[in-house]
Amino acid sequence: MFLAPRRLCSFGSSAKFLKTIYPSNILGLPTSAKMSLKLKNARRIEGLDSNMWVEFTKLAADPSVVNLGQGLPDISPPIHVKEELSKVAAIDGMNQYTRGFGHPSLVTALSCLYEKFYPNKINPNKEILVTVGAYGSLFSAIQGLIDEGDEVIIIMPFFDCYEPMVRMVGATPVFIPLRSKPVDGKKWSSSDWTLDPQELASKFSSKTKAIIVNTPHNPMGKVYTKEELQVIADLCIKYDTLCISDEVYEWLVYTGNKHFKIATFPGMWERTITIGSAGKTFSVTGWKLGWSIGPSYLIKHLQTVQQNTIYTCATPLQEALAQAFWIDIKRMDDPECYFNSLPKELEVKRDRMVRLLESVGLRPIVPDGGYFIIADVSLLDADLSEMNNNEPYDYKFVKWMTKNKKLSAIPVSAFCNSEAKLQFEKFVRFCFIKKDSTLDAAEEIFKAWKNQKS
Repeated sequence: MFLAPRRLCSFGSSAKFLKTIYPSNILGLPTSAKMSLKLKNARRIEGLDSNMWVEFTKLAADPSVVNLGQGLPDISPPIHVKEELSKVAAIDGMNQYTRGFGHPSLVTALSCLYEKFYPNKINPNKEILVTVGAYGSLFSAIQGLIDEGDEVIIIMPFFDCYEPMVRMVGATPVFIPLRSKPVDGKKWSSSDWTLDPQELASKFSSKTKAIIVNTPHNPMGKVYTKEELQVIADLCIKYDTLCISDEVYEWLVYTGNKHFKIATFPGMWERTITIGSAGKTFSVTGWKLGWSIGPSYLIKHLQTVQQNTIYTCATPLQEALAQAFWIDIKRMDDPECYFNSLPKELEVKRDRMVRLLESVGLRPIVPDGGYFIIADVSLLDADLSEMNNNEPYDYKFVKWMTKNKKLSAIPVSAFCNSEAKLQFEKFVRFCFIKKDSTLDAAEEIFKAWKNQKS
């Protein structure tokens, strides 16, 4: 006899029924103190449960809020990328498992693309690993190469998963901040934020296993110069240190700047894992495909992690991505190539965001790459008295702005360790890879804000 759907959805009656057939606590309530200890979290995740994305994503979910917070495009992905996916979905063979370390056509396309920038050939089967997003690449690299007791240098601000991933393997993060040069009478640029070479050198020791480099940088938008990367490379070689180079925004570099791959520097290929992202390359963050590139004797350890965790990535998405890459590889010198057209489109949006922020009296840090812009919001002198005083200023400000101005952003102190939050808590990050209509709505909010101030 079948139960009516309404009865199945009734929590009370279902709970009573389950309690009658399960003698032990299957419903989540410990039956004894001894049992509750067995259900305690693993020590490796102790203290890592807090995640600001959950909280701020929920705030931005209100349809009346203009979302300039999350780093997801609301622009349409390129037509050829969507068309390739629709084609692949109709091929039966493409809806089954594929090679665990990367779909053959995709790793071939990636090796063909990146051999244009590396001095060496790249073996598609041994020197490339396709992962579940760049997150998967970071996770596999840290799990596969970092040991308990190792030290890993992290540059602040940092993409927020770096620290918990390092702590999860029992390693110690060693932090160093980007510091701003004095700027007078000119626009504040991400290039004004630099590492102090002596301070950086002081962070290296015999315990240093790796350094994580992010260029172009999130959230600062900094594009490291060749000279800056050479300082890092020299220290990696001197201390026999790995480099995990997060380059997911590699194509999003604006006029007057150039992206350099640290793995191409002398002595660095053999000690570098370079990470890329389909989501950032083709504006398809929901595809969750990324990749790691490096020498086979490093990549094989990442493969070990992958084969014992997620095993493989979605076949149709990998095949569609491969075909999209082939289209743009063949036209890399043309303006129509997405690698060339997207940064031009975004540079216009970046400049518009700069003007909007300046219109309400803010001084934005103009990014040289990526699709985020940060600004010191303390000059707005917002009344945050109703907010939780136990939180950093930028957390309170973003919540206040989301509630009162219907505009969301992300607090920059979320990208710092606890000791550095004070240094960055007056900064807020805005995302500008948005449709013109979204930016139009943001502009109306800024205009009203300006009128209220005057």
